[in-house]
This record gives sequence, structure tokens and C-alpha cells, in this order.
Amino acid sequence: MTTRIRNIISLLDRIAPFKLAEPWDNVGLLVGHPDAEATGILIGLDPTNMLLNEAVSRGANTVITHHPLIFHPLPAINTATPIGRFLEKALANRIQIIACHTNLDSASGGVSDILAHSLGLRDVEPLAAGGTLPGTGIGRIGNFPDSLDSQRFMERIFSTLHLSSVQIAGVLPERVLRLALCGGSGSDFAEAAFAMGADVYLSAEIKHSTARWAQDCGFCIIDGTHYATEQPVIGYLADRLRRAAAAEKWDIPVEQTATESHPFTIHAY
Repeated sequence: MTTRIRNIISLLDRIAPFKLAEPWDNVGLLVGHPDAEATGILIGLDPTNMLLNEAVSRGANTVITHHPLIFHPLPAINTATPIGRFLEKALANRIQIIACHTNLDSASGGVSDILAHSLGLRDVEPLAAGGTLPGTGIGRIGNFPDSLDSQRFMERIFSTLHLSSVQIAGVLPERVLRLALCGGSGSDFAEAAFAMGADVYLSAEIKHSTARWAQDCGFCIIDGTHYATEQPVIGYLADRLRRAAAAEKWDIPVEQTATESHPFTIHAY
């Protein structure tokens, strides 16, 4: 059957309801026509020109990203800038651009849920409940089946995030049983993690003042970087869409980006 962009939007709304998005956010169809026919879907974290080039090379005319291409109103479209080049190429190639941002952050089975389950947490609940839908909200907190000593805990952090280093504020506990986390920028939820009895809080873009607060409280915060703490959801989202496409008998490929990587590299003196 013919798959329209509106069919994909409807499916995404079932996976991560758009009403869960924060008021300041920009989600849904950002470029394109809702009645356009979808011929292929490519999913990535960031709307970069590299991702768009990959979509063109794969013949995918639908790109779904976590972070929105258009976040603030554009006073002009300058095609000498990265966003201008992106819009020019997307429109020239008739590629539809869809964003699932804070709705995917808050959704049950979203960004933080996938990170929590990837780390092996059980009894997971939202760190900051939101909306009326059960299991939704920002961040997650849960327990390991058994407490992990600090070495095993850090090995799990590194293997799950595919990182070789992280920044830690405070002192890492000798054993970790209860872990709070928030995929992406979550500095503002550190105090909630502490109040809910977490041994450690894992997030990204931790503010200097929050790190100092953790030191004074004897609490441990790990900055796992924005990309690494959110990237696990991309594979999950691609799998959910593939299964749904098969159930709906959509004869279109659904692919996860093969070119996207962490924007930061580690340099040691």
C-alpha cells in the first residue's frame, strides 16, 4: 500500500505522542507535505548535512531526527549557512523532515527508558512525572538487580555509552544500586535524583553550579555527553518503525544512519 507522510506522523504519535512535547519545542513535520508518498525512511539523532546526504544516497525521502532542524524562528534562509544548505537540499530533493524531540524524551519507551534498560535497570519510573499518560515524564530512576561495585558500574557505563571517558562531579560510591538518569541535557534534574535516593545521577551538559552542589552534598553526578546518552534510542525507534511498517504492510525501507557519530573526540595531553 502507498505510505503517506501523514501515516508516518500518525504512527510516531502512537509511539511518542506529540502532545508530550514541551511548549517551547518544535516537533512533527518541519519540512515537506503531509500527503507526499514516502519511499524510504532514514533515522538519526541530529539533522546534519551529512545525514541528509546519506538520505539522498540511500534514496530515502523521509528523514526522522530526534533534534529538530528548525528550533527557533528563522529570520532568513541563507544558503551559505549549514541550516540554509540543509533546507535548500531537502526542498530540492523533496525530502520530508520530521522531528521527535521532547515528546520522545518523555514518552514511555523513549530516550531515558531505553537508556535505563540498556544499563540493566529494573523498577524504572520517571524522575519527573509529566502529563496524564502513565509512565511518561522526564528522566528515569531505577535499581540494578544487585548492587555493582564501582569498577563494574563504570565498565557498564562505558560499554553502554560507547565512551572511553566521562566527567564525574563528586565522589563515585563504592557500590551503586539505585541510578537516576536523563538522556540529553539534564542538569536541572540533579536535585530530584538526589531527593529520590539515587546513588548516582547520569546525564549530560551538567552545569558548573550543579557540579559544585553535588560536591557539597556528597552526591555523584556523571556527565555522559548529550550524544552518548541519547543515541541508544535511535536504534530502538528504527526497530519500532520497521515492525510497525511490516504490520501495516508498508513496502518501504526503514534504516538507521550509518554515518552519524559523536561530535566530540577525546584529546589527552
